[in-house]
Amino acid sequence: MFTGNNNRTYNPRRYPGFLFITLVCLLILYAPLLVVMGYSFNDNLSITKWSGFSLRWYTDVFTGPEAAKFKKAAWNSLSIALSAALVATSFATAAAIGMVRGGAFNGKTLSFGLISIPIMVPEIVTAVAMLIFFSMIGLKLGYLSILIAHIVFCIPFAYLPISARLQGIEASFEEAAQDLYADRWKAFRYVLMPLMLPGMLSGFLLAFIISLDDFIITNFIKGAGVETLPTAIFGAVKQGIKPNIMALSTLMLLFSVLLVSLSYFIGRTDKEKNDAN
Repeated sequence: MFTGNNNRTYNPRRYPGFLFITLVCLLILYAPLLVVMGYSFNDNLSITKWSGFSLRWYTDVFTGPEAAKFKKAAWNSLSIALSAALVATSFATAAAIGMVRGGAFNGKTLSFGLISIPIMVPEIVTAVAMLIFFSMIGLKLGYLSILIAHIVFCIPFAYLPISARLQGIEASFEEAAQDLYADRWKAFRYVLMPLMLPGMLSGFLLAFIISLDDFIITNFIKGAGVETLPTAIFGAVKQGIKPNIMALSTLMLLFSVLLVSLSYFIGRTDKEKNDAN
């Protein structure tokens, strides 16, 4: 809801057709996902004929003929996502402190624009640019190239919640610490960082899930012999859609929803604490 100049309160939900448009959008977005989830429990090998409820394809993901390939791809995805999220969160924290606590400086608007570019630029453009850049510097495509690329495009996603959290922290906390003879590092470590922690956790989880789910950039720069879960699923789908792929996709979806929900509730809990104070 928002308030106009005449002090009238507007509620978008009261607009004619708002509910209908919302339901249509939700249907378009989530109906395909629900279909995939539903047929992942189908006992039949065919993805078009329902033969009864079964968990056989979830077992196949871990013990079937393609289990070794999926396990290796899962390890690559998790290790890259964890490393990229940690590094991106560290860079994003430093950038947020500089942008929020640095005051006015020449190039501040430009700096914010540079941080935001990976969000605004289409992924295919970023993927092609990184492929050309890695080729120019002679970096062999593989695990390292994927990790570097993921760190770069995860930074702005980690920056947003960290910056938002830092803007809600008054500078008087750090000033009070420095008045008590704490240097800048101690003021950050013992005062500012604990207050920023909810935002840092939200930024880390958001960067982790963005890295884990990425396909376009990874597919361009992964090189031969290196697969992540999204690229492994894509390769398997080219040979035909099978129920075990639906089961694996459902597991990834549920894991992503869990992390996004966790990030949301961390941010919401922190906001409620701040409002209460």
